[in-house]
Amino acid sequence: MNLLMRLRRTLDRLTIYLPLFLFAILALGSWWLVRSVPELMPPGIDPQLRQDPDFRLDQFTVKSFDATGRLTREISGQSATHFPATQSLHIEGVRILAENEAGTRLTAQAQKGISREADQQVTLTGQAQAVRQADAQGPRVELRGETFTVGLEDERLVSDQPVRITRGAEVFTAQSMNFDTRSGHYELQGRVRAVLPPRQTP
Repeated sequence: MNLLMRLRRTLDRLTIYLPLFLFAILALGSWWLVRSVPELMPPGIDPQLRQDPDFRLDQFTVKSFDATGRLTREISGQSATHFPATQSLHIEGVRILAENEAGTRLTAQAQKGISREADQQVTLTGQAQAVRQADAQGPRVELRGETFTVGLEDERLVSDQPVRITRGAEVFTAQSMNFDTRSGHYELQGRVRAVLPPRQTP
């Protein structure tokens, strides 16, 4: 009888500690499983983002309008490929037309362009060219270079590479440029050279 009572007490004690033993076994099993399974994706890459393009456009044109229905921006190209991982649109044969509320009109084109949704800008590369049409602020201005960054919101055109600017009969070259398309004013840096026509005396 005493032996039976002792056995029952021993079983009761084991029953108390049984959940702890089970949790310990499960924890060890999970740790072993995590260490044994190889990484499916390299570190630092969000598994939810696709690294390959998710869509492609051919011979496309995208237009933007303001609240009054006035055309403010038009971007077109021969083809475009969208990469969701970087939220960027890579455009072949890109062309841009922009006009602000003051009527200032700017056209730009290049062999390639990259439009980033978050930055509201387009980077033009490969024989980039931009033209600000003549208006009350000044004469026609033409810009040529290898790379331009067009700010769609601040209406600026920036380049950190050599550029050539033709303003009426004046020609400027510089190593870098910051051009305000609204006012027609530009800042040139680096080695700046200018060819100015002679003034006509009355």
